[in-house]
Amino acid sequence: MKIAVPTKDWATVSGHAGQSHCWLVYDLTDQSAGQALPAPARVELTKEQLPHYFKDDGPHPLDGVEIMLAGSAGDGFIRHMKKRGADVLLTGETDPVLAINRLIAGEALPDQRFDITTTLCRLRDLFSRH
Repeated sequence: MKIAVPTKDWATVSGHAGQSHCWLVYDLTDQSAGQALPAPARVELTKEQLPHYFKDDGPHPLDGVEIMLAGSAGDGFIRHMKKRGADVLLTGETDPVLAINRLIAGEALPDQRFDITTTLCRLRDLFSRH
């Protein structure tokens, strides 16, 4: 399983996933219980590859990701990612490793932080193609 986390500084979970250029991708395919998480791959998206702008007209650098773990995301982003095979989970946890370890352990994730951009995205999503 692959888990992608949007980030602004390569260290913390960021919000507004649909506009995030930087992503940490954790490949847990060969992960055994109790093992430390593998080092993530760093994926930098161009503007055209951002989920807000991507036209779904070809492969995408985040293809194959099954879970996206973000601080915030609009409903349009969540629907768009679902169509591409990824579930979006929202959390207030800022440390990607802690968030993923909680997820793996079946623990509840902290509630997401307030993010004004989520409210703005909800308005935009009313007119979204997703």
